[in-house]
Amino acid sequence: MSTTRPYSPGDRGPEPSGASGTSGGDGPATGVSGGDAASSAPAAPPGGRQVRRLNFDGESGVVPLARDFTRQALYAWGWLPADTADRRAAAEDVLLVVSELVTNACLHAEGPDELRLACDNKVIRLEVADKGTGQPSPRTPHRAGRPGGHGMFIVQRLCLDWGVVRAPGRPGKTVWAELGAPA
Repeated sequence: MSTTRPYSPGDRGPEPSGASGTSGGDGPATGVSGGDAASSAPAAPPGGRQVRRLNFDGESGVVPLARDFTRQALYAWGWLPADTADRRAAAEDVLLVVSELVTNACLHAEGPDELRLACDNKVIRLEVADKGTGQPSPRTPHRAGRPGGHGMFIVQRLCLDWGVVRAPGRPGKTVWAELGAPA
């Protein structure tokens, strides 16, 4: 179900100050490190949470770039290579949701600004920041046989929860989604 809560019921809220280049208490981070090798190394904040960011400034082909970046994170975090069908399906779900969120930012919000991935032992949180003013939502009624309009329906079906965060006084939004870690 779509929500506008900044954090899902099980989320611990913003990270402590300095844990991953963000300041505590101000919601999802934006405008931080790009996708080079040094900045894509996982940060290991207290509590075992690992965070990666990809800045899309000046980048083209952002959907495959986002998928490749996410795939690298999944390898680093042990989701891949998957040794069971369930683990493989969980990783593919993450890649599909990243594709849908980034594609929506391209189609409806002048493109994404940043992709943020945060993973602990139980949940992976995906965040796509953009400058758009629209409110993403699954199309109602959903028509499975028609092309287009399936992105947020897919996100809703695959994720534990998802929502939109808007920072007061700043343009744009961050669309977030959470998926369970493979067993």
